[in-house]
Amino acid sequence: MSLQSAERIGVVVPSGNAAAEPEIGALVRPAMNVHTSRFPVLPGLSLRERLDVYNDRLGEVVAGFGGLRLGAVVVACSGSHYLLGPDGDRALCDKLAEAGGQPVASSTLATLDTCADLGIQDVVLVSPYEPWLTDLSRAFWEDAGLTVSKVVPIRAGDRFSPYDVTTDDLVRQVADAGLGDDDALLLTGTGMFTFDALARIGEGNDRALLTSNICSARWALRRTGLPADPAEETGLLRRLARRAGGPK
Repeated sequence: MSLQSAERIGVVVPSGNAAAEPEIGALVRPAMNVHTSRFPVLPGLSLRERLDVYNDRLGEVVAGFGGLRLGAVVVACSGSHYLLGPDGDRALCDKLAEAGGQPVASSTLATLDTCADLGIQDVVLVSPYEPWLTDLSRAFWEDAGLTVSKVVPIRAGDRFSPYDVTTDDLVRQVADAGLGDDDALLLTGTGMFTFDALARIGEGNDRALLTSNICSARWALRRTGLPADPAEETGLLRRLARRAGGPK
């Protein structure tokens, strides 16, 4: 498939998010090209204030793709959509999809879609957020019908900062949590790099490993009618495919 003929996915990300584009891109290429529109830089605002602004301005950020023909749009920012709750999240994405003429999903809706497809109802929430946002995340998933059996907080050193979590930080703290070999882990947040850590977290067990970026890529491939094989090349969706009865 040539670069020119590949399907296109639009990804909306916060300005400082370095993980969403490379992780989603690694999963959807070569079937899809990734195109990005970023939320504005908002100096002087608290995290909560920035998330509120993201929701208020999401329509104009998506409109920033202009006349670019897209097969799907993913909003790669979980925190702002936790503020909306599952029903508000879906309503906003449906409104944007109707306005733009292409499917739109947040990373949170893409995660719910994956859980429904794979029959996953009980998850361990692995969260790099500040405690208030982790609590909001848990409430979102439970309101959507999932059972959160345990929460594993992930720190970058001695603070909560998703963009600064290292592979060793993530692997060590998940290991210290004493999780079961068959737990379904939901690593929330599109800005935390996860791929190198997942290989170690999933070694020697039968855990289902879901991340915001994996679920977003999976949703985009399915909504555009593309096969899962390109994403399978990375090896990161093999466990998901097994649970779904798809390609091994």
